[in-house]
Amino acid sequence: MSVRHALLAFLSESPKYGLQLRQEFEESTGEVWPLNVGQVYTTLQRLERDGLIESDDRGEEGGPQKVFRITEAGCKERDTWFGTPPEMTEPPRDELVIKVLAALRVPGIAVHDVIQVHRRYLVELMQQWTRLKEDEADLDVTFALVVDAELFRLESVVRWLDTADGLLKRAALEAPPARSGPLIRRRLVTRR
Repeated sequence: MSVRHALLAFLSESPKYGLQLRQEFEESTGEVWPLNVGQVYTTLQRLERDGLIESDDRGEEGGPQKVFRITEAGCKERDTWFGTPPEMTEPPRDELVIKVLAALRVPGIAVHDVIQVHRRYLVELMQQWTRLKEDEADLDVTFALVVDAELFRLESVVRWLDTADGLLKRAALEAPPARSGPLIRRRLVTRR
């Protein structure tokens, strides 16, 4: 999440104090991602250092009485951020993926059990998010977008677990019993 660029976007509307920016950030994310006030002021100091925002001289250095406004360079940076897709060419270091891959190598650990434990947990999380969304009678659009994004993310992880479980089961059936571990790993590596 780019707090830096989100703050630039919020400053595009009008000059603001740091606490206002914190509040707007939290409101715009459906209050799902709280923002530490220290992080706001540290980010604002860096943005000012980089010439992307400027402030008046009232108040203490980076303090709550300082008003910040976006500069022309900040507008260019913001526009570049909006127009540039996030870097997604490399797979992220996902703890769950690493855990499943490590389970393949550890004697006495049933990788299918590992997958099922995590799958159940993710389905429970999806149910909690769904209930939370349904319970909100006057649902805020920003909150709905955040909840939907989380539900789609969780659903994709569950789908990956299901796919991994099926692949591992098929690979185990095809492999001779004595060599199933290394053969499964070799097949996973060569199918990239």
